[in-house]
Amino acid sequence: MILLETENRVLYETLKAKFEASKPESVNAVAVDFDGVQYSISNENGDKGVILVSAKMSVFEDLVKHGVEDVLKREYGNYLVAPQDGFNVTLRFELASLEEDKAELARKASLLKRNCYTSVFEKYFKIQEAEESSKEMAIVHYHEQEAMYIEALPDRVTVIFSTLFKDPDDVVIGKVFLQEFKDARKYYQQAPQVLFSYGEPPSELKGVSDLIKGDNVGYVTFVLFPRHTKADQRENTINLIHQFRTYLHYHIKCSKAYLHCRMRGKTNQFLKVLNRAKPEAMTEKKFAKR
Repeated sequence: MILLETENRVLYETLKAKFEASKPESVNAVAVDFDGVQYSISNENGDKGVILVSAKMSVFEDLVKHGVEDVLKREYGNYLVAPQDGFNVTLRFELASLEEDKAELARKASLLKRNCYTSVFEKYFKIQEAEESSKEMAIVHYHEQEAMYIEALPDRVTVIFSTLFKDPDDVVIGKVFLQEFKDARKYYQQAPQVLFSYGEPPSELKGVSDLIKGDNVGYVTFVLFPRHTKADQRENTINLIHQFRTYLHYHIKCSKAYLHCRMRGKTNQFLKVLNRAKPEAMTEKKFAKR
């Protein structure tokens, strides 16, 4: 399986090119990311020497209560400014006073969405690290009609994703992938425990309102243990789990594309066999020989 990039590639390559250019250049670009995130890269009031990077994400309001603004200040420092109209976050870069490693700065800016998600995971990982239980479950509406639920206990952190499958075939293929996640612990004991259910939410969500139900609804539960949430593993865990929904649906679509490709190939082979099986037309010459 392919691990998706954590950073936004368009954002990274655009900023890297502008940061490393021999002279300031104008820029006015729009990019999108998974889960409905939108980016804007532009010059401030037409000044080529200043670049503004703004992001709009529906999940931001849910993350505010979990300290997303503090995390962004820690990660971006003076680059973080008041957001532009219509956006949740804005970074301001003066080309004349950038850090020496401009490629790394561009990469850091391209991790803007990931760093927003960091706030809620860090909060609950630290609660577990202190061997305490969270007072309330975090509910993050990361996608249209879909949400992520996070709860900390003294010995583990539980992360539950709800996801919608728009096509009945997606349900079947999704079950195959999720079963692979569940079976991973048979071969690798360090892997987190993975549980999944369809139609009905798991018992951990008992009492939570506005849960989606139906045959095309799946709930995936990750049980993260201290070995996954400790300080030296925390960053990698956040990188992987915050984009799980994207990872799952990406591979479902890739699987369907592969199956369709094989089906078309087989169809072409069968057509060739049928064409070769056609009897030759009887010609006058053959009749004459008789």
